[in-house]
Amino acid sequence: MMRLRGDVDKKLLGELYYQYMNVEEEFIKALFVNGETQLGRVYVNEPALSEENALHVLDYERASEVIRSASCRGVGVCYCRHKMEHVGRDCAAPKDICMTFNSSAISLTRNGYARPVDVAEGLDLLQEAYENNLVQFGENVQRGVNFICNCCGCCCEAMIAARKFGLLHPVHTTNFLPEVDEALCNGCGKCVAACPVEAMGLVSANDPRHPKQKKARVDQELCLGCGVCTRTCSLKGLALRSRQERVITPVNSVHRVVLMAVERGTLQNLIFDNQVLASHRALAAMLGAILKMPPVKQAMASQQIKSRYLLRLLESLKLA
Repeated sequence: MMRLRGDVDKKLLGELYYQYMNVEEEFIKALFVNGETQLGRVYVNEPALSEENALHVLDYERASEVIRSASCRGVGVCYCRHKMEHVGRDCAAPKDICMTFNSSAISLTRNGYARPVDVAEGLDLLQEAYENNLVQFGENVQRGVNFICNCCGCCCEAMIAARKFGLLHPVHTTNFLPEVDEALCNGCGKCVAACPVEAMGLVSANDPRHPKQKKARVDQELCLGCGVCTRTCSLKGLALRSRQERVITPVNSVHRVVLMAVERGTLQNLIFDNQVLASHRALAAMLGAILKMPPVKQAMASQQIKSRYLLRLLESLKLA
């Protein structure tokens, strides 16, 4: 679904994907809900940042920096909106806009699933995403990011999961939250309409002189901190503020995969089912990821594997 082709029945495929992903939900729950560490995270809408906020945003938290620093860049058709097109549920947001990077981009461009783009076109597409109030949802790692999707709230799997299972935190947020300036907010509701996960709402302004007057309110438990809402407020009644606690992002894909396996109780499957132990380099990466974990999660990993050899190895590496 990431490319247009005539040799398969895309309508039937779209309908089957819709049934599997949006109706039955078992796969989506398994993908987004279990554990603390999730597959993807949201990037902050960079034009929404104030000068002060911009000083506190690290390079790996910027979609623009991911585009600039990637060894290879590819752009393909948005699977989510393409799928929704075949069931009559797609929106008007652009489809040829979802980005892949590094090793994923090399593979996808080589096999025709994406087309190669340079830095300039990648940044132009990011600007197009901003103008269409799309949310940047990418791989939950600091280094070697493999994808950033530009998501709408109505079609995209990650945003739908965040809306349905928001209290279970299926998507990692940014380090920001929008704050409403009640003196400026007139209750127009533009921010409510723009929010992809229904974290913005209207409540009574509690003004006895204007009993029907409304004000915007942020549900911080549901908010992704994307900043899309702030761009819609013509009165500047919304601004991004730093969260009290910073969101932790895994260092790389190995670190993320191991964390996810530990939290879900499947680390032994990750190692032995995929025959990671057959490669010394893969084993070293696996152990390195485990050693970066907090002590509690290291203990969980040890219990799951139940290997005297691995326990001894961990102990010797700690001593070293």
